[in-house]
Parts: sequence; structure tokens; C-alpha cells
Amino acid sequence: MIKDWLAEYNPKTQDDAKDALREIMQEVALAGLYRAGFFEKAAFYGGTALRIFYSLDRFSEDLDFSLLTVDAEFTLDKYMKSVHTEFEALGMHVSITDKKKSKESSIESAFLKSETIWKELVLEGVLPQHGLTQRAIIKIKIEVDTRPPTGFETEEKLLLKPFSFYVKCFKPPYLFAGKMHALLFRKWKENVKGRDWHDLEWYVKKKTPLDLAHFTLRAKASGDLPEGIFTEKEFRQLLDSKIRAVDIEKVKADVIRFIPDSSTLTIWSTQYFRDLVTHLIVK
Repeated sequence: MIKDWLAEYNPKTQDDAKDALREIMQEVALAGLYRAGFFEKAAFYGGTALRIFYSLDRFSEDLDFSLLTVDAEFTLDKYMKSVHTEFEALGMHVSITDKKKSKESSIESAFLKSETIWKELVLEGVLPQHGLTQRAIIKIKIEVDTRPPTGFETEEKLLLKPFSFYVKCFKPPYLFAGKMHALLFRKWKENVKGRDWHDLEWYVKKKTPLDLAHFTLRAKASGDLPEGIFTEKEFRQLLDSKIRAVDIEKVKADVIRFIPDSSTLTIWSTQYFRDLVTHLIVK
């Protein structure tokens, strides 16, 4: 099944095949979580949710979830056996280890590390010309926010592989709010995430409205905004300042390997993003 599933991506290079295999692993992990009843407690958000369920045109790496209500005692442990079983049933052998927290955090994390031989999944009739005989090490980080901000809405989205099941997802306006919170308030300054900027462009082109109330709750919960009223005008000023400050060449360099057509980045400049966000809808 995995070889047929991978062939549907029609990978042309080793990197294409690795991206496709990672996405297959993400969907298998979602299936395992579903079987364990995880989506009764949590909802899927972030770039991978956008890629799998809302047709984002780039690959994404991690699986990000938010509990539906605050639960500081939540643990991923009870769900990981089901995830492991799902992979084993498909002939994919994975190890699951805890991510060590460097400081107190509301994020509960684990890693899935694939130890599948590439040739078992790829070489047999798919990409023999690339000599994919080495062991592929693919890591998928699973993160669950155990103290989520309130004020978001979810919807059930259907996934057809490895079997038909529903995943509880944030609705797009709240996904957009989360993405803008990440873009504006990431704690590192030099390690620019171009994927944030790609997704901003994608949301604007899709005419997805941003839920300002949820953005504000997220920013206050993270300590990035003070208490009190936060207006659309202030949001737009904050975004404009960020656009003026970011190094667009670093943005391009980060995102290029995740997108299918790098020529779309030619237009990217400070002025382009300033003009682009005039089309951003805030509700």
C-alpha cells in the first residue's frame, strides 16, 4: 500500500520522495490518533493541517494540535501505542521518544522517527534512477498545546487514507490567526521562517479572513500583547513594521525547498508584502 501511495505523488527526485513519505507518515499518525480517540480532546492546526485538509501548496514538517479545553495534566503517552500500531500494520517501523523540555512549557511533545529502508518504499519501480538505497531518517514532531487560548471554532475534515476517518481541525480564520501570531512573535530573530510568509501570501490570495479576537487572545496568552483592547489598525501597524524589518532574501532561502515552483518567489520584496497585506481581510 505504501509504495502505491507514494507513487501517487509522482516524485521526480530524492527530496520529492522524502517529502511525500513524510506526508504519508503524517497521515498514518493522524489515523493512529483517531483510533485512540484523540480528536475527542484535541484539534489539528498549523501548516500540516493546512496542507492536508485545505490544499496548501507546500509541504510541512510537524503535527500541531491544541486541546479543546485547558488540561495541564494531559499526556501524549496514552495515544502513542495506537500510533505505533498503525505504522506497524503498514509495515513501517518507527520509534517514539519524548522530547526533553528545556524549560517549563504548555507544549506536550513527542517525536516519530522513521527507520524504514528507502528501497522498500521507493526503489521498486518508482525511483530506481536516483539510487535511493540508504536508510531514510524522517522525524515528525508532534506537539499539543495543553493550555490553549479560547475563542476558536473547529470543523470535521475527512481523510481517506490509510482508511476513511474524520479529523477535528481549526477553521481557516483561526488557522490564519495562529499563523500570524507565529509570524509576528517568533522568539528567534535571525532564523527567519519563510514558510510563515508563504502562508501569509496563500491566505491573502484565498481571501481567508483573519479572526482578530483569536489572534489577540493568543498574543496575550504568550505575553506578546498587553491586556486591553487591540484594534485592527494596531494589528496592521504591527504587521507593517514586521514586513519592513524582515530580510526578504532570508525568507526566500528558507521557503524555497518546500514549494513546487521557486519562480513564484521572484516578485517577493518588502514592497510586495506591503502591497499584499492591503488585501488581507480582518474580521
